[in-house]
This record gives sequence, structure tokens and C-alpha cells, in this order.
Amino acid sequence: MFRFFSVDDHIIEPADVWTSRVPAKYRDVAPHVVEEGDRQFWEFEDQRITTMGTNAVVGKPPDEWSVEPISFDDMRRACYDPVLRAADLRSQGIFASVNFPTLPRFGGALFAGFKDKVLAHHCVRAWNDFLIDEWCAADPDMFVPMVIVQLWDPELAAEEIQRCIEKGAKAVCFVENTTPLGLPSLHDESHWDPIFGLCEEAELPVCMHIGSSGSSSVPDPKTPMIVTFASVAFAGAALASINMMMSPVPRRFPNIKLVWSEGGIGWVPAAMERADRQYARHLWSHASNDLMPSEVCRRNMWFCMIEEPVGIKYRHDFEIDHILWESDYPHADTPFPNTQENASEVFAGVPQDEIDLITHRNAEQLFHHQLVGPQPAGTSAG
Repeated sequence: MFRFFSVDDHIIEPADVWTSRVPAKYRDVAPHVVEEGDRQFWEFEDQRITTMGTNAVVGKPPDEWSVEPISFDDMRRACYDPVLRAADLRSQGIFASVNFPTLPRFGGALFAGFKDKVLAHHCVRAWNDFLIDEWCAADPDMFVPMVIVQLWDPELAAEEIQRCIEKGAKAVCFVENTTPLGLPSLHDESHWDPIFGLCEEAELPVCMHIGSSGSSSVPDPKTPMIVTFASVAFAGAALASINMMMSPVPRRFPNIKLVWSEGGIGWVPAAMERADRQYARHLWSHASNDLMPSEVCRRNMWFCMIEEPVGIKYRHDFEIDHILWESDYPHADTPFPNTQENASEVFAGVPQDEIDLITHRNAEQLFHHQLVGPQPAGTSAG
């Protein structure tokens, strides 16, 4: 029986996350759910979102995966109910879960685009209070609190992180790349210091999900979704992580912990090899006594996998104690409800001590959260 710590799952936010938490005068413009016919929509400021739960297809047959949920009734209840979610996860042998937001986007970038930044500030705080006080409180052994931040104001973000640390936060959700969102570069010498400095001091992993910057690698204008958001999704993680390897961030904060979700692991050794070669050949572009990109990567970065038999073959060409496992519930990549069978194929021939590192021990140490609970039940929640 495999025991798992998933470092990448997704919350589909219940309808009252913001309306029950922001000040009364903001409730009509904060995210709220409206109904028209058999459809529900999220509305906020002057916008409407037609997808209630991005890629929340768990429990549906594959021939329905192209149809995004149009209402809460169109989803498995465990997408938005933490008690049922925990039951689903335990049925798979998953005993700990880090959850990314959905409506705020995977890096919390939605609120950075709000016209009213006071409203945006209240919305960030409301999501974090929901996460800690409701979602994680429903099952503290299962759910690891990871909070979003005010990306438009690093000082304000640091204040929010500190507030959430006092409430029990164990990780920070960030974006894989800042400039596509119109935010300052990671190469700006000190702009992001308040966030990364506090995360280093508090030993909070900074978790970045593919697609969180709002950009994708599009080969040509007619490229179908199966290419841009599925088959080449790892390219975003490669681009963003190599950029981070060569940025001031891990040099200014040598103990920062940077986690890349859903980008895979198979490409990492080749990326480090090429980055080092180019770094050595272009000494004019950086300090000659600087760390090599691979040194930064091995020291500061963790990468996540779901089902990568080829990637597993190259695990010793990176750092086996920097490889993590993810479930991606409730998205199409999740192995649910066949997680144990899937893992048996992926980890065939891998020594048990290495399996334990990848499936849960590395994450336990990184997030300071130990697996707790009985052996998984044989059935899942509905």
C-alpha cells in the first residue's frame, strides 16, 4: 500500500467564500454566484466567469472531460466540500494535501487585475481565512494551509503572510512568472524581497503552478488545447524555473524553498545541463564566481510528478529528495480513483526507501507536516 502526500490539488471555492467574509459594502462586487437557467456564473467587479470549476472533471467519464462544469451540481461534491474531499483522498492512500485556488487562478493572480485594490485586498484575506478557518479546519491532518498574497504590493503581501503564519499557514502560493501579469521582473534586484525574505525566514515553501502566470507556450495560432495546455505544459515550468535559477532571488535568499507543480520531472536533468553549459560560456553576462544554475536548482528547487515512468528513470540525475508527488484532484490529470494501481506501474522496480521519499517523506520534511491517519478505506466519498 502506497502512502501519499499530494503537493498539488485544487479547491473549487464554495459560493459564499467572499460574500460571507468581505465587508458588507463590497459584497455586490466581490466574487459571488449568480444563476441563469441551469447555469451558474461567478461575477465580480464588471466581469463574469462562465466556468464554475476549471477542469473539475473528477468522477466523470473521459468522453465528458471537454465539458467544463456549469454549476456546483455538475461537479462531484468533493470538489468543493472538504469533508468529502478528505474521504476521497484517504480512499486512495493520500493522507496530506496542499491545495491551489481555482477562481483566484492557480497563483492568486486574479485579484492583482482588480481595478479596486482595496476590494482586491479584502478578497485575498477572505480566501485565506476560508482556507485556514474552514477548508483546513475541516480536517487539519489532511489539509496543509497554503495562502495567496497581494501580488501588486509585496509589503502588503508580507503583512498578509505574517498574519496567516500566526493562523497556521505552512506555504505560500505564488506565480511561476511575474512579467506576463504586468508585474515587476524577478530580476529586479529587491522588489520581491519582502515576500521571499519572509518565506525564507519562516521556512515556508513558495509553490508555483504551471499556467499561474496566465501565459502558455503556443507554437502557432491554430495550436489546439491538447498541445498548449496539456502536452507541452511542462515547457512553462522549464522556462519559469530556469529563469528563477538565474535570477537574484535564490542568491539573495539562499535558503528559499521553491516548488514547481504539475511541470513534471523528466526534463529537469537536461535543463540543468544546458543551463550550466551556457552559464559557463557566457561569463560576460554574470559574476564569474556565481553559483551555477544546477547548484541553485539542487539546493532550492523541488519538482512534482504524477505518472512519469521515464522521469523516474532519471531521478538520480537530479536530487531524489527534491522530487514530490501530486494528485491534481479534481483535474483530468488525477489518477483518482485508481491511484494505487497507477503508482504500482509508475514505481515498479524502484526501491521502497526511494518510493517513500518521493510519495511522502520529502513533502513531510518540506512542509513540516507529518502524515497522520488510518490506512485508506476501500471506498470513496460521493
